[in-house]
Amino acid sequence: MIRAFAVAAGLFLAAASSVQAQTWTIDSSHSAAQFAVRHMMVSTVRGDMGKITGTAMFDPAKPAAGSIEAIVDVTGINTREAGRDEHLKRGDFFDVEKFPTITFKSKKIDLAAGGGFKVTGDLTMKGVTKEVVLDVEPLRPVIKDQRGASRTGTTATTKLNRQDYGVNWSRALDGGGVVVSDDVSVTIDIQLISAPPATK
Repeated sequence: MIRAFAVAAGLFLAAASSVQAQTWTIDSSHSAAQFAVRHMMVSTVRGDMGKITGTAMFDPAKPAAGSIEAIVDVTGINTREAGRDEHLKRGDFFDVEKFPTITFKSKKIDLAAGGGFKVTGDLTMKGVTKEVVLDVEPLRPVIKDQRGASRTGTTATTKLNRQDYGVNWSRALDGGGVVVSDDVSVTIDIQLISAPPATK
């Protein structure tokens, strides 16, 4: 699930040429990593993975050199059902006492059709690291906020097999199928902020 996990590294590939190489910080209060998984083969349960933090380097002159590192605090997982959230935090699922975070580190950024990006990186969850590919929408226009900081954002999606990461609790249903699907869809909405240049 997610790096998200989040995450959206492709946004570093298409900023305006007037923007110099900068360090961008994930704005946690305006970003979210969410998951969706089929329950008992008949409905979809959705939830927030937890607070996202991280940084990125973006040089519009050398987009392939862009990178992002993101951390999701999975102790804050929220499906709007307290009993289910407690179960998700235990060893059957995320075991947050031992593994409180999910991390993502990008390794490669490629252009994709329609102006988006394919961002390849290492996702680490429950002590297991595997390579994943994020499908990232085109970068939104860079704007200045009231304090002079630059802001931009994008949305990234991916699909994971939770069994790959040892998140393996489920039960078989009498009529076929399982209580919790192995396939998990992840959506990361992310906003980045870069502080204005220091004045002399």
